[in-house]
Amino acid sequence: MADPGISIPGGSRSLGDFLQEELGRIKNVGLLRRLRILESPQTTHVEIDGRSLVNFSSNDYLGLANHPALKEAAMAEWDRAGFGSGASRLVCGTLAAHERLEEAISGFKRAEAALCFSSGYAAAMGTIPALCATDAVIILDKLCHACLVDASRLSGAHLRVFPHNDMEKLESHLRWARSKHPASRVLVVAESVYSMDGDIAPLREIVELKDRHGAWLFLDEAHGVGVLGAGGRGLAEESGVEGRVEIQMGTLGKALGAHGAYIAGSRCLREFLINRARSFIYSTAPPAPVAAAAAKAVELLAGPEGALLLQSLWKNIENLSAALGIPRPPSAIVPIIIGDESAAMQAGENLLASGFLAPAIRYPTVARGTARLRLTLSSAHSEQDITGLANVLRSPVAPSGVSSPSRA
Repeated sequence: MADPGISIPGGSRSLGDFLQEELGRIKNVGLLRRLRILESPQTTHVEIDGRSLVNFSSNDYLGLANHPALKEAAMAEWDRAGFGSGASRLVCGTLAAHERLEEAISGFKRAEAALCFSSGYAAAMGTIPALCATDAVIILDKLCHACLVDASRLSGAHLRVFPHNDMEKLESHLRWARSKHPASRVLVVAESVYSMDGDIAPLREIVELKDRHGAWLFLDEAHGVGVLGAGGRGLAEESGVEGRVEIQMGTLGKALGAHGAYIAGSRCLREFLINRARSFIYSTAPPAPVAAAAAKAVELLAGPEGALLLQSLWKNIENLSAALGIPRPPSAIVPIIIGDESAAMQAGENLLASGFLAPAIRYPTVARGTARLRLTLSSAHSEQDITGLANVLRSPVAPSGVSSPSRA
């Protein structure tokens, strides 16, 4: 193996020189990122560098990531099936735990079937290109997650982007698609809750528009499941359109506290993805204990404990909004828009110094000039946690720009 510090003949820079130069550029514009090592379980109180911090940055909305029932389910499955799956699911890696998880998801989501993937990124990258090739049209919201954007680009389909939650422009794009590509498949891609702003999609209008123009809808419920809907099933449930959304994606590693992701829809969709989704076909199956823990999380959310956790989550959301003097957010995500990247970094450090973890979110995760602190609520936060955070944010040195996302 060549030494990365050795220059390549012909005058080209070495890989090491290239990487150092690029890292320097990233650092100079205030966008260098570093990993934080948690020295404790993922809860509302974590330890980093020996310090105890109140965690307002996790997507563990229901406090299930460290729930004893998930641990017990994982360990019991470890005893039954071991850890590694050994192969892709189409070779010999499909285990009983995977099937049980998919049955639990389809029942919870009131869908005919579901298929699990190793991550939300893998679910998007496998599903969208499988459904849409170069002769298709994909129309997606400007603020869709990177995995949805990347999957749409990978498909090679004709791509159109509409301004965030702009239904007039969505309809304009749908009309264009039917005029210019009358025989093509048309897929609308949207999220239920947008992860950096915390606002929600006008889902009823999107469904009406896609039905009117004969399109399909891919809805990412990553930040909606476990937060929205009377049963925590997401925005599709809350909006009463579950049966009119062709493809629903969700993650198992946010409100459900486990790992992985799923696509829920028809039985035919599941069978099609088993045969065409490359990120499913060519990936080793997730460990059985992980699938068992996720299935237990779905069971908890669907039962009485889930109802109590949802109630606690929304009580905490209301308490924080009241403490900050802002309207109640439509989700568990509260952005504090600062703008300048360096100022946002300093604001995050100020919170850290006060004992609160809510790191700055910067470009390219959000647009330039919209750097922010992204606060997330959990059912496991105490009143003292929320009051303490609000007091720091209301202090004279706190960043300005606390904003409440809109409910579309």
